[in-house]
Amino acid sequence: MRKMIELTAADGHTLAAYRADPAGAPRGAVVVIQEIFGVNSHVRSVTDGYAADGYLALAPAMYDRVQRGYETGYSQAEIQAGVAIMQKLDWKQTLIDVSAAIESVKFAGKVGIVGYCWGGTVAWVAAGRLPGLACAAPYYGGAIPNFISEQPKCPVMFHFGEQDQSIPLEQAKKVAAAHSEATAHFYPAGHGFNCDQRGSFNADSAKLARARTLEFFRKYVG
Repeated sequence: MRKMIELTAADGHTLAAYRADPAGAPRGAVVVIQEIFGVNSHVRSVTDGYAADGYLALAPAMYDRVQRGYETGYSQAEIQAGVAIMQKLDWKQTLIDVSAAIESVKFAGKVGIVGYCWGGTVAWVAAGRLPGLACAAPYYGGAIPNFISEQPKCPVMFHFGEQDQSIPLEQAKKVAAAHSEATAHFYPAGHGFNCDQRGSFNADSAKLARARTLEFFRKYVG
């Protein structure tokens, strides 16, 4: 089953979320945190993929605080518009919204989180500040180095692109070195390498990263 639902955050804010249910009983749940482009067709496809692997998957519309129903493609103008909305978000409220997503799926079992681009940073911060997560898999979160001092409460698996201009390799390696308790993987790819709608898509790296993430979820979520 694929459908849009409404979540209510602890402060009363309501936000949309795309929910994808597995064919059978869920192995657990996965919260999917969007890039700066909203819960667009790619994010929905990623969410569908985790459902196909047996998880109750949910992608909350994290931009609803600023602009409801935001969804764009990947042109330079759309990148700039997405960044502008991101800069209007408040971290406290963002984490409240992530918590609402976690709460809404925890009936399915343990909950993992995965995030891409801006969502990668959100997943990393959530791992350090929110209860209820069994593990976190941040993909190339550009601001992760700004939160290098976070102390994760759950196992973390980082995915970084060696050619990522948003997170220079030196900074990504500093993050990995500062968090020996986490697993860090590096790929011969640029920013957004997991997104098959972007020019930076790297099929081999995306396939390998997904396989590693699924193994990680199998271990810690179910």
